[in-house]
Amino acid sequence: MFSPFERMVAGRYLRARKTEGFVSVIAGFSFLGIMLGVATLIIVMSVMNGFRTELLTRILGLNGHINVYSQSAPLHDYKVLKLKVESVEGVTMVVPMIEGQALLSSRGAASGVMVRGMEQEDFARKPILSESITVGSIDNFTGTSVAIGIAMADKLGLTVGDDITLIAPKGKVSPFGTIPRSRSYNIGVIFDAQMYEYNSGFVFMPLEAAQKFYQKPDSVMSLEVFTVDPANLERVRAGVSLAVNGEAGVYDWRDMNSSFFNALQVERNVMFLILTLIIVVAAFNIISSMIMLVKDKGSDIAIMRTMGATRRSMMKIFILTGASIGFIGTFVGAFLGVAFAKNIETIRQFLEGLTGTDLFAAEIYFLSKLPAEINWGEVSSVIFMAFLLSILATLYPAWRAARLDPVEALRYE
Repeated sequence: MFSPFERMVAGRYLRARKTEGFVSVIAGFSFLGIMLGVATLIIVMSVMNGFRTELLTRILGLNGHINVYSQSAPLHDYKVLKLKVESVEGVTMVVPMIEGQALLSSRGAASGVMVRGMEQEDFARKPILSESITVGSIDNFTGTSVAIGIAMADKLGLTVGDDITLIAPKGKVSPFGTIPRSRSYNIGVIFDAQMYEYNSGFVFMPLEAAQKFYQKPDSVMSLEVFTVDPANLERVRAGVSLAVNGEAGVYDWRDMNSSFFNALQVERNVMFLILTLIIVVAAFNIISSMIMLVKDKGSDIAIMRTMGATRRSMMKIFILTGASIGFIGTFVGAFLGVAFAKNIETIRQFLEGLTGTDLFAAEIYFLSKLPAEINWGEVSSVIFMAFLLSILATLYPAWRAARLDPVEALRYE
């Protein structure tokens, strides 16, 4: 595509001399702009991908992909209903569950919590819970022993073996008014689900204990249904609805979280557009540096033309010169972006230790670690876009160089 002559001249123009220092400075800023734009775009897109994946994994790991519920009354015949739902193709697990709010009190401190009751075997079958136990054992999850998150344990100074008191929102009615209904429970498990919301505000207890606490004997509030592929639920949801046959309502995780994930997608697209402008500005810098280079090398161009160089060769020389800046900047930026994204949590911890500030507060961002997931398709798209903009930025200056009249350029030399 490029002859040895064209490559040699383009290489000499890239190695600017002292007399061309200003042109070299502009070219250097163009290189930095392309590099930083590509690196920033890859890092931000990787973090946005990581956020979505981690939130989706945590939410779907703790909550059912499909929920079967009754709005009018608890599900009394839930065991029969569970067998029907389990027979649907694509269903991997069905978890009978009781969920309700309560006030947790311990050592004079109180905090509102969400209580979830489930069987010990169901607790063990949820990897996000059973594999995140930091203190205690699944064997402790029985009787009146409960599981709490590590953030709640740290906030209230609790550990395995301590007692807590849960106060139900609905009290006992007596001649003297409504009396708060409370029960004491022992902490048997402390877990770290890597999501601050669950670590700080959820209490898991055995199903039988939850039935007694919320006064729902032999009944549950809903059935959590887990499927093979949570992204494609239409066929499984239709099968579950058919199995339920109007005995209960059916909804899936998208009904509950669609607005949240749509907001994440919109934010991701807007960030992509904003950060792409960095690369566009760097491309304009390439245009300005190439135009100045063409003006500065006017006599050189004229001499090469009189010695037999074609207009096409002149155009290719300046395209190669400008595109080289974009190509090198893109490759360096892609390398830095991927390396940063792969080690972003280590870098975050280093910066927090260096500055003494909390750069990623779990209370605000839901997750306790900064996630990043590199999508190689997106990385390829960013690299291609940067390459294309770099080449387009050289076309006008290269055309100017090719159209230069040798007579006019040498008249006053």
